[in-house]
Amino acid sequence: MPGPDLLSSQGLRLDGRRPNELRRIRCKLGVFTQPDGSAYLEQGNTKVLAAVYGPHQAAKSKMSTEGVVVNCQYSMATFSTGERKNRPRGDRKSQEMSLHLRQALSSAIKTELYPRSQIDIYIEVLQADGGAYCASVNAATLALIDAGVPLRAYACACTSSVAWCGSQPEPLLDVGHVEEAAGGVCLTVAALPSTGSIALLEMSHRLHMDYFEVVITRAMQGCRDIEVILDKAVREHLAEGWTKQDIVTI
Repeated sequence: MPGPDLLSSQGLRLDGRRPNELRRIRCKLGVFTQPDGSAYLEQGNTKVLAAVYGPHQAAKSKMSTEGVVVNCQYSMATFSTGERKNRPRGDRKSQEMSLHLRQALSSAIKTELYPRSQIDIYIEVLQADGGAYCASVNAATLALIDAGVPLRAYACACTSSVAWCGSQPEPLLDVGHVEEAAGGVCLTVAALPSTGSIALLEMSHRLHMDYFEVVITRAMQGCRDIEVILDKAVREHLAEGWTKQDIVTI
């Protein structure tokens, strides 16, 4: 569990945020023209690109009559961390992250609308500074919306941890790299906030049941806050597209 050094005497974290404060999120839809949908997202210093191809006809070996097959590929640029990665894709961690992404995004996509089809989602982490999986889920959601794929709800992901403020536990929202490296518990939640359902829940270490509820409540609140930010970005992107269309028409 993180030590008290994660919070100052004023109750601020190492990067100056309050315990319940998200890192700054900046995002943009439609950054590429070749894919059917794309998005770029910054969550603090973590930077992610997402591209979506499809729905298109699936290969016979992958085809399903019940719904669309969601294929996710997660990779990290060789320069994304302080240490150069020898295998930016295809390693065990990347395969695990790809499976987790597929689980979260499949719960958001209306898969039953596209039988015998496939959707390919590619994630590239350009810079990793904590919460790479969460930023990937949030960027992929925007890319799916840009591709026009029908969703049940926004899929949003956020992390939370716990530090000590005196003798009381204080849950931390949107954990950064330094806080992750402190060796404490890190709870990752991927959810559909508007429906209240959880698509994925992962914990890095053991956590006493007395603290679990406050930590997961803080993470779910983060997912709801991120949903508001993503929804605003989508509406601004659509408004910008309509404005450009009106100019061309005139």
